[in-house]
Amino acid sequence: MNTTLTSSTETLLQPVPSNSGQPRRYGDFTTFIEALDYAAQGAAGFNIYSGKGLLLESLPYGTLRTQALETARRLLGTGLQPGDRITLIAENDGDFARIFFACQYAGLIVAPLPLPMAFGSKNAYLAIVRGMIETAQARAVIIPAVIEGWTEEIVNGLDLAFFGSPKELLDLPTPDITLPTIQTESLSYIQFSSGSTRFPMGVCVTHRSGMANVAAIARDGLRVKETGDRCVSWLPFYHDMGLVGFFLTPMTCQLTVDLMPTREFARRPHVWLELISRNRGTLAYAPPFGYELCTRRPASPDLDLSCWRVAGIGGDMIRPRILTDFAQHFRDVGFNPKAFVASYGMAEATLAISFAPLNCGIETDIVDLPYMGQHDIARAPQTPDTAHRTFALCGAVLPHHELEVRAPDGTRLQDYHIGTIHVRGPSLMSGYFHREEETRRVLDHDGWLNTGDLGYTRDNQIVVTGRAKDLIIINGRNIWPQDLEWSLEAHIPGLRSHDVAVFSVETEENETIVALIQCRLSEQAAREKLRAEAVGLFHRLHGVDVSVVLAPPHTLPRTSSGKLIRSKARSLYLEGIFSQE
Repeated sequence: MNTTLTSSTETLLQPVPSNSGQPRRYGDFTTFIEALDYAAQGAAGFNIYSGKGLLLESLPYGTLRTQALETARRLLGTGLQPGDRITLIAENDGDFARIFFACQYAGLIVAPLPLPMAFGSKNAYLAIVRGMIETAQARAVIIPAVIEGWTEEIVNGLDLAFFGSPKELLDLPTPDITLPTIQTESLSYIQFSSGSTRFPMGVCVTHRSGMANVAAIARDGLRVKETGDRCVSWLPFYHDMGLVGFFLTPMTCQLTVDLMPTREFARRPHVWLELISRNRGTLAYAPPFGYELCTRRPASPDLDLSCWRVAGIGGDMIRPRILTDFAQHFRDVGFNPKAFVASYGMAEATLAISFAPLNCGIETDIVDLPYMGQHDIARAPQTPDTAHRTFALCGAVLPHHELEVRAPDGTRLQDYHIGTIHVRGPSLMSGYFHREEETRRVLDHDGWLNTGDLGYTRDNQIVVTGRAKDLIIINGRNIWPQDLEWSLEAHIPGLRSHDVAVFSVETEENETIVALIQCRLSEQAAREKLRAEAVGLFHRLHGVDVSVVLAPPHTLPRTSSGKLIRSKARSLYLEGIFSQE
């Protein structure tokens, strides 16, 4: 056991055990409250840890159910009515769980909102979070203690039945109120999209669609075992991968989850690994940058990662190089690269769309870049020196769902032909909240969702190549901005994931490719050397001329989950935010 994770307080507080002691059920419930009613009969639950790995709260599902029922009556006692929306700024803690499930019992529609880590400035965060509150037409706003001082600025001018901290809500008296009956078609929660290509919109998730997805994740994607599985997560509850993958799914199949704060992960990524090692975690996910952060410090010899059977990757384009580095870095402490599991999903599908097969590691396809750009077909490079790109295979679509890759005219494409990915199935959203026109753009009358992602199929697996809106077309050639970004990050020492944003700018005469590079250098000669090296690499590796602009550190915009927002970076560039010097 790693001594950095022990504390005298833990002699008094025992973590919830891994095994619930119940017959395992894999999300075969009609509603989330029915699932919690069942999980409450066993011993599993949530363990809440600090950023340093100290156990702060043990929350068995039985205790959570009792507290959620009490909190549901408190919420209705404020004057809220079933069907009203509540926005809950999300910490990975017990208060979030109590309030989220209280909303389920009360028939209130909860919308988890992000904390301010990824927004660069207080004003930018306030603009985003108030926009989400207004979009949801919320009647209550709950703000955790960590930003309690911003409450007035968040709620000023809003017509609310309640606002305040979780403590203020939980301290209210519990009135004797009859709770409503919840139907499977009832709206459970609103999941705001990540906003990587537009202002976040509220994805409507019903109990039916949510349960369909978590059941498929547990039974078919993760193949949760009858005993022995345990989840460890730092993923944010305001993002679909954290909320659905490591909050709702574990509860619906009676798994215990060890949680650490999202806001602490970037500073202490090793704590995530130490919790996996210490508690014998078997299921843990991260976007690629999470694995990259873990490799920046030496692997502690006290770690034992041999228990980790599903090391999932999602939430962003998969970079095989990062995963190869992680596997090599942690090889001597028991990490098995076959534990890597690629997956594909999005909030509009509740979460998961496909999973790669387990126990296979990352399977890849090496593609001839020039040929793909000219013909929209993925084929192997014909010569050793042909420019290429390595894509990860993200598995087959979940059972009871369908996936097609389509050409611009809507026809279904054969394997290796690149087009727009469409999906259909019981996990899909009912629509964007009060955004009928936007819903019609992406969800047709036959139930097919246009994901906006580009990709191709191979051997019944989906390969995602990028976002349709990010595609750059120069002289009839398709160029994926990720290819250019990753080339620099791979070849220039010191550049990290999402340090480069590439996009195109159109003028009346032509279309120009621009690359914004976050630069930590202050000496002018070093800056010019970096700029020249980037220009040369773009030309040598991709045969394109790129205008390179050096941007200050931490200025490239990201979503609440850490994903680069190219469209916003482009807008800031056009506004003149980034100078040429």
